[in-house]
Amino acid sequence: MALRYVPRILEQTIRWSVGKFPVVVLLGPRNAGKTTLLRRLFSKTHNYVPLERADIRSFANADPQGFLNSCPAPVILNEIQYAPALMKYVNGRIAPGRFGQFLLTSSQNIAKAVTNSFGGKAGVFRLLPISMREICNGDSSPLPWEVHHEDEQYLFCDTRQDIYKRFIRGLYPEIVAYPGRDAIPCQSSYYQSYLDRDVRCLRKIEDITQFENFYRLLATRNGQRIDLTEIANNLGVAVNTVKAWLSVLENTFQIIVIEPYIGSLRTRQIKTPKVYFIDTGIVCHLTGLKDADHAAHGPMAKTLFETAVLLEITKALVNRGEIPQVYYWRTAAGAEVDFIVETGGKLVPIDISLSIMPGRALAKNIRKFQAVCSDCAADGFLIHPGDTLQEIDERVTALPFSHL
Repeated sequence: MALRYVPRILEQTIRWSVGKFPVVVLLGPRNAGKTTLLRRLFSKTHNYVPLERADIRSFANADPQGFLNSCPAPVILNEIQYAPALMKYVNGRIAPGRFGQFLLTSSQNIAKAVTNSFGGKAGVFRLLPISMREICNGDSSPLPWEVHHEDEQYLFCDTRQDIYKRFIRGLYPEIVAYPGRDAIPCQSSYYQSYLDRDVRCLRKIEDITQFENFYRLLATRNGQRIDLTEIANNLGVAVNTVKAWLSVLENTFQIIVIEPYIGSLRTRQIKTPKVYFIDTGIVCHLTGLKDADHAAHGPMAKTLFETAVLLEITKALVNRGEIPQVYYWRTAAGAEVDFIVETGGKLVPIDISLSIMPGRALAKNIRKFQAVCSDCAADGFLIHPGDTLQEIDERVTALPFSHL
């Protein structure tokens, strides 16, 4: 059965970039829809070459010039990380004044290699799993803090249990396209494919069992500040090994690492990063969480909701071709704001609440941040799973998750 296509917001940006750059590079996690998007838009104008096939990548690595002679531009080179040296030969094939000649995809973060190979000749973009706004209305409408509240569009209103059902399934295209299909086999297949192709094959990690243990252990720490020493002790490995594995997950787009906001604040800050998985469904799969009621009311309820909020913000920005600037804030005294979004020279404080009718007391940490960072703090938001949109403080608005 052919996969039902869910239109992606990034399509418009990719169409534009193909008319502006000789090379366009689309990065993102495996199975996020990179190849599907490019072939949908350019199958009539570009040849398609899957470098993940062993025979093709062997040819490309052994004889780059001969390989490029056999697949002339315009061409889609899928999963370029299997033949990274090919990029310098691609650079030599760029014809002056011609755009959209080479479209490259990669499920590894090769942004630095792209810059080294192509400089300003390449447009680099990221495609993440599907966002809720792509499911609901498919547009790139502004985020709530970028517009007046009365201009916001109300997209959907799920019950709390329905929201957590979505969290358990996750938002990879294959799962979203068929809402009636059991998500577990898809998640298992994705997990095994990631280990085999990205970890074992490309990253050459020999002790794959220990890496799996690390991967699953990290899922139980999703949304938390990461203590590398504690994780290393749990697994019986060196701290440097844990650092290297964390880097693998980040560079294969499995996790987002959120650094604390330090800036010029005078209060003593916590400096440990937080880690969030790129998909709530993968977190639930790795931790064995299958029941929506348990997810909504159990120990992972808050961090799953946090993760979903972060992912919606990140996807909205990435789908515009922007690099998200998102942090968290926590003082040594324990005051914490879940997310600080840097935009337009201002810092937007965002806290998460599981109360469907949040009150003023829940905004206290946002007010503390605004007081400490008074010169650049914007109005804040308390995001919750209910349907109430209202000001709960002079500079804090309670915002339904649906308004993201």
